[in-house]
Amino acid sequence: MPNKLSRLCELVASIARMPVARLDFHLAINPDDVGKMHRHFTRRHPRYVVFQNKSLGAALVDLNKFATRDAYLATIKGRNSGEHLARKAKAKGYLVVEIDRNRFIDDIHAINTSVEVRQGRTMDAAYRDKVLHFNHDKNYKYYGVINPAGKLVAYGDLGLYGNFVAFNRVIGLRNNDGIMHLMVTEIICHMIEAHQVRYVMYDTCFGASAGLLGFKKMLGFEPYRAKYTLQ
Repeated sequence: MPNKLSRLCELVASIARMPVARLDFHLAINPDDVGKMHRHFTRRHPRYVVFQNKSLGAALVDLNKFATRDAYLATIKGRNSGEHLARKAKAKGYLVVEIDRNRFIDDIHAINTSVEVRQGRTMDAAYRDKVLHFNHDKNYKYYGVINPAGKLVAYGDLGLYGNFVAFNRVIGLRNNDGIMHLMVTEIICHMIEAHQVRYVMYDTCFGASAGLLGFKKMLGFEPYRAKYTLQ
């Protein structure tokens, strides 16, 4: 009982310290998808039922803090940092580009089935099924990391919902070249330069494995208390 009470007190204290971010969903962007995602984000949290599903510890980068891509990258520099690993991947010839996923059916399947366990969790069975055609939703951007041979080695889906974008999927082949760091940092830099949204979201910090949480922190994501509106 004392341990449970101590953990509860620590949780309450950490929540109180979090800055608040107001994330607006705009139905005009894509009524069906934006409405669906708003319902998903604001439903009751499966563990902390008094809170909304994605309100505690939302992992965000506040783009208003950075006038340029260099200003952002300067905040994640250091030995074995996110910026260092991204630069390592770029030096090896990897490129981050927007992709048509239908041009990379085989590569995407190879990425999805490359390992059975990620972040301590068995991959969902849906990843083992080869998708033969992808639909393109108008409020999403689809990014990929291309190696020097022209092969897709990582990809990420980014949804635009209002004053923020959120990663829907971030996955790649497992190597030590920094390809995932390159992809996420380049996407954040693109968002800074586009001046279209205020926040980039990567799910939440609560519930993430230690490895995934460390990855998010390396790339500048910080925990916020998210307050959602629907417009």
